[in-house]
Amino acid sequence: MKKFSNFLSISLATISLVFIVTASAQQNISEEQLRQAQVAAGANQQVDISQYIQSSGNSTGRGSQVNLPNRSVSSVSSLQEKSLPPPYGANLFDGGFESERSDGLNSAYLVAPGDKLSIQMWGAVTRSDVITVDNQGNLFIPDVGPIKVKDVSASQINNVVTRKIKSIYTNNVNVYVNLLTATPISVFVAGPVSRPGQYAGLASDSLLFFLKRAGGIDSYRGSYRSIKVLRNDRVIIEYDLYDFLKQGKLEAFSFKDEDVIFVEEQGPMVTVEGAARYPFRFELKDEKAQGRDLMYYARPLSKSSHVAVTGNRENGFVSVYLPIDNFSQFAMSDGDTVLFNDDIRPQVISVQISGSYEGPSFYTVEKDTRLLDLLSHIEVDPKQANYGAIYIKRQSVVQQQKALLEESLQRLERSIFTAPASSSGEAGIRAQEAQLVTQFVARARSVVPLGKVIVSENGKVANIRLEQGDEIVIPAQTDLIQVSGEVLMPQAIVYNPNATLTDYVAWSGGFSDRADDERIAIVHANGLTDFMASDNEIWFSEERKNKLAPGDQILVLPKVDTKLMQTIKDVTQIVYQIAIAANVARD
Repeated sequence: MKKFSNFLSISLATISLVFIVTASAQQNISEEQLRQAQVAAGANQQVDISQYIQSSGNSTGRGSQVNLPNRSVSSVSSLQEKSLPPPYGANLFDGGFESERSDGLNSAYLVAPGDKLSIQMWGAVTRSDVITVDNQGNLFIPDVGPIKVKDVSASQINNVVTRKIKSIYTNNVNVYVNLLTATPISVFVAGPVSRPGQYAGLASDSLLFFLKRAGGIDSYRGSYRSIKVLRNDRVIIEYDLYDFLKQGKLEAFSFKDEDVIFVEEQGPMVTVEGAARYPFRFELKDEKAQGRDLMYYARPLSKSSHVAVTGNRENGFVSVYLPIDNFSQFAMSDGDTVLFNDDIRPQVISVQISGSYEGPSFYTVEKDTRLLDLLSHIEVDPKQANYGAIYIKRQSVVQQQKALLEESLQRLERSIFTAPASSSGEAGIRAQEAQLVTQFVARARSVVPLGKVIVSENGKVANIRLEQGDEIVIPAQTDLIQVSGEVLMPQAIVYNPNATLTDYVAWSGGFSDRADDERIAIVHANGLTDFMASDNEIWFSEERKNKLAPGDQILVLPKVDTKLMQTIKDVTQIVYQIAIAANVARD
């Protein structure tokens, strides 16, 4: 302990201290001012003396808010820390100022020299005084003498003083004693903190208050688990902030002037990654910590099944992968990286049903279940459901369609932005084309594909393997044909077996000025999309294989501006991609 004392004395001597002696601030408060303040507040009330204390510098801060330098803990950390996650508990010292503070008077506060006490006596003797505790820790009351009050708790001060006064005035004297002010103290903060030094506070201020004043614990070198409070070179109390973070335990402590808060060097550290609620760096309490100790603080997710541990041991680098149950007894070491992983593949999948059906809308089935196996358990009304037009919406197909569309859009952008111009006039035309294409690309990127998987044709349903998140769509029976896109009056029209494609377009008001009347998209009820010409004879032949049916959608696409000759092919392709992927006409 003597060596540690010498080391601490040398360390503190080299620190640049910003300290204002609080005793001089106290002398600026006259007893007359306190009497006036006490009269205004009432005999039973505590007096706020912050308005009388002149404070400045980094070591004071008696107001309700303490402004700290605009400097985060990370800004003073080692450059090595930049690639590491923060230590567990680092957010204790985030932020630039302290919140509202109390006046420091509580039942555990110990009276110290310089404190002010209000003494009220009535009955046979009447007296009203505000008395200062002298340097010897005594109150001096005329006709009573000195009363030792140093280190008496605020909750007991009334009893101690009253008992002494009544030993002199034995009959018909009532006494009330109230602690008015708490004397500011100075506390040293040393060790791996951002701004070691001497800081002013109150005896009742918490350990966290002084650490925050010092900028917080250094995230790369300081310990959150071993913080000592020294008084006269002796350890008075030791804190483990993990107890506070995990259980809310922070033992109450009354500081004294010139106490030292010493943050120890950081202990062995383990980095947690992956499926854990607290993916931080954790400090081990001792060298024999096991996996269960780490899991207590890191709290791996319930889906975690395995743990990967990499690190160094005496015999070299190690890398192990083990079930999470076996990890509980695994011996941890400084510098280990622990990855919690979900490595158990689900053996069941969930599938949603939509459209015209009866019964549940969600099913949980085995992993290798096929479509027809599930359809045999779904109740449908043959009069209401178009069973032969079933299709599937699949998320993996949505991603594929989105990727293909994005690839086409990027190719279009490259072609328009890298096109050469042989003259200034042509350059102006290229600039206009680029602006139009940019607007088109922005609208095209907002399209969300449906991810349709065509599984039925001519009333037959393919027995494909289902995937997690599939949505099986059973279309409802309908007598309508939907006409949309570039027609004057998009609407639903009753199906007519004798009507042609041209008839439906005509009944919808005909083509708009921007319509591409050479190729029209037909989206069938089963999700399949065909492209047909409005004057194609196949639509009128007796042997036509494709024909309109109830539930189909006629989608008239927009015509690509012929002025964009260089990109007309790419734009047309993208328009068709959007029509197939999302069943919409986008120009």
